[in-house]
Amino acid sequence: MSVLEKINYANDIKNIEKNELPVLADEIRGFIIDKVSRTGGHLASNLGVVEITMALHLCMEFPKDKIIWDVGHQSYTHKILTGRKEGFDNLRQYGGMSGFPKRNESDSDAFNTGHSSTSISAALGFAKARDLTGSDARVAAVIGDGSLTGGMAYEALNFIARAKTGCLIVLNDNEMSIDKNVGGMSRYLTNIRVGHTYNDLKSSVENKLLNIPDIGYKLAKKIKRSKDSIKNIFVPSTFFDDMGITYLGPVDGHNIFEMAEVFEKAFRLNRPIVVHVKTKKGKGYKYAEKYPEFFHGVEPFDIVTGKPVVKKTSLTYTDVFARKLVEIGEKNDKVVAITAAMAHGTGISHFQKKFPERTFDVGIAEQNAVTFAAGLAAAGMIPVVAIYSSFLQRAYDQILHDVCLQGLHVVFAVDRSGLVGPDGATHHGIYDTSFLSEMPGMTVIAPKNAEELKSAMEYAIKYNGPVAVKYPKGTAFRELSEFNSEFVHGKSEKIFEGNRVALIGCGSMVKGALEVYKKLNNDGISAGLYNARFLNPIDYEMIDEINEKYEMIAVLEENVTEGSYGEHVAEYLMEKGKEIKFEHFCIHSGIVEHGKIPELKKELGIDSDSIYKEIKDKIDIGDSTKK
Repeated sequence: MSVLEKINYANDIKNIEKNELPVLADEIRGFIIDKVSRTGGHLASNLGVVEITMALHLCMEFPKDKIIWDVGHQSYTHKILTGRKEGFDNLRQYGGMSGFPKRNESDSDAFNTGHSSTSISAALGFAKARDLTGSDARVAAVIGDGSLTGGMAYEALNFIARAKTGCLIVLNDNEMSIDKNVGGMSRYLTNIRVGHTYNDLKSSVENKLLNIPDIGYKLAKKIKRSKDSIKNIFVPSTFFDDMGITYLGPVDGHNIFEMAEVFEKAFRLNRPIVVHVKTKKGKGYKYAEKYPEFFHGVEPFDIVTGKPVVKKTSLTYTDVFARKLVEIGEKNDKVVAITAAMAHGTGISHFQKKFPERTFDVGIAEQNAVTFAAGLAAAGMIPVVAIYSSFLQRAYDQILHDVCLQGLHVVFAVDRSGLVGPDGATHHGIYDTSFLSEMPGMTVIAPKNAEELKSAMEYAIKYNGPVAVKYPKGTAFRELSEFNSEFVHGKSEKIFEGNRVALIGCGSMVKGALEVYKKLNNDGISAGLYNARFLNPIDYEMIDEINEKYEMIAVLEENVTEGSYGEHVAEYLMEKGKEIKFEHFCIHSGIVEHGKIPELKKELGIDSDSIYKEIKDKIDIGDSTKK
């Protein structure tokens, strides 16, 4: 029997013999590599925290005690140790186990996470609740050095120092977020890492002095009195100490026994403590160690070669954006690019390679990214801020207050707009139309295909004001490229004309609208196809034209109902007293779990088959004339 086979329920790790724990670590790594190679998932981050997780589990009791995982994509070992091995066969699959902590999945998952820099705040909430209720639960937050570039982490550190409650903060330092870490905290932690220099020096000097007859002990004692001064030269950890937070470390993040001993002491001290743990992202799998950015989040891959099972053959929307931005940058030296620790994910790395002095990686700090862009725009530059839709939500106030209220020319490249698939609820970009369209003066463009994305970027650079260009994850749609009419502010595009059902596709859903258009016309139902293009401002002249000619308007979009393009169209029709039939195919549920995008669309009723059947059922096939 393997050691891993002995782990079937929470706290089973406490029954494992001490000499078997390193074996268990190796088996967990092999298990994660095998499962993720089949399903895809977050690999490098999980391989790096195997021993951290095991050490915490040796010191904690679940579900009574609480671990809050910052971001949460590194919780696979925690799931294994709490009895969820079987769930890995369907990891991140439709109806299967989530790749992130989920309270409704296990009592041992204390807090749902998916975004960065939240764990310390949440852990403090658990700690104060424990104090108020008289519980003795242990609380730990695990946060990466990349997440410490986010301002919310510092707000929490400032508060936790004043709260004076027992809370362990495990700082997982692997010198990475998704891309290589940048900024002052990264340099600060680099300095702290030389703590080993200090510790080695201290041990060496003390041992040699103690071996000197007569005077050795006295000299060692005098040096010991001044050790704090020496330590501050080698280990500048006063940032945490000065805030009233005890700092311990650095500790070897792959030594289970050393960490378990330090964690146990930290819990017993019952005060805010940061334990600085040094780990290797991707540890145990050579390709993940060598290419941690690529193996951060991966599709199914061949373990032997490290290469994806399905080779990428077509350009993605991100690729199209990245190439177009470089082309624009070559022509306009006022264009600058900003990323929040996602240069590769957003494609900004291409611009960065060509124009390093005009590219700014602010770390995992979307709020800073947006206000920094506002400052650049106010000074006459044209900043392009490329951020995933889900993460742009974190900068809502900055978009409103610092960009829109001043009418500044900031271009938001909103990647991963719409459903994103296996990452699930915390990563779907299904709210962006709603919150961006409510911003005063914000123009929102949703290109229908690859060619229109290029045109949209050109328009956004020329347009004088805040503008968001949103596009989905995945292969760029190439059809309808012959329809690429000139961009006129706030004007939509008529692709095919009909007289019964007007299909209005928003961005990614133009592809689905085209499929529905073909099916309806094959059935003898005359359909027209329109590309909304501008989701804000809305082309109400086009809506009036459609109302005069068609029996039904059907709006298709990958956004929640509230605040959506379709909701605004419906409101307009109601206010104007229009009697045309109206169907809105969107996401009526505010929370969508994980799964492949086609599966999710079918569940939500926004796949082409479902839309076609719904329209066909509701239109009177016997009457082919406009009322």
